[in-house]
Amino acid sequence: MAGPGDVEGRPGVPADTLSEFSEGGSEILRHEAHERAFELAVGDASLIDGVSGHLERHVPGEQTVWHELVSDLVHVDVHTVPPAPGRDWTTLVTSGMAERPMDAPEAMLEYRFAELTIALPPDWPLAQEALQDEASSWPVELIKFMARMPHQYETFLYRGHTVPNGNPPEAFGPNTELCCALLERPRLGPEGFARIELPDGRTVHLHALVPIHRDEVDFKLKKGADALRALLEEHGVTELIDPTRPSVAPPKRGLFRR
Repeated sequence: MAGPGDVEGRPGVPADTLSEFSEGGSEILRHEAHERAFELAVGDASLIDGVSGHLERHVPGEQTVWHELVSDLVHVDVHTVPPAPGRDWTTLVTSGMAERPMDAPEAMLEYRFAELTIALPPDWPLAQEALQDEASSWPVELIKFMARMPHQYETFLYRGHTVPNGNPPEAFGPNTELCCALLERPRLGPEGFARIELPDGRTVHLHALVPIHRDEVDFKLKKGADALRALLEEHGVTELIDPTRPSVAPPKRGLFRR
């Protein structure tokens, strides 16, 4: 994963971030990297157990947790649940993003704790050896990077926000042209899946991570988040990753038309 490019949405704005507005009215934040010391995180048992229990209730199956060995800022684990009858995909959910609150603006404080989810096709290779190959590992690396990013850059992520993979955006892996991450409401989970209530009183909002194309981000910048959301829904694009899916953005009109 490259560092984030321009975070497009309306996150909180830290002091070392520049912002401007797109034609569609969304704020574009340009994050500046800054040096800091490594800050060891050892994990939050209440959060890990809370995510595991939430999955057991809403996405039952033989759950596996990929534990992070050495963690900076937050300890990001990835919980996986294999396909089941009526659920033809593997579910991935992070635990660790909500270990710390995000730097949310005053009006969005109730959303300062969040975790992320994606889904993979049932035949996606997830064995330990397969994950040594970038073509297989990039969705896992992406969800872990995005879970740590708001703490690393002292910002806020919410539904409708997009994060390019670098500036200019680079493809997430060798088997795809997808290069930007969009946060949305999970569309594949059952009712109640998008909200996790922890015993310590934290409410954790679960956001779906949808990889998208650069011209789909350009469409959003021009038309707004609601227009992109409607376009993706029209074409059935969800958090279920299809690395070869074509862009759904309308083709740009040339200078001359017949």
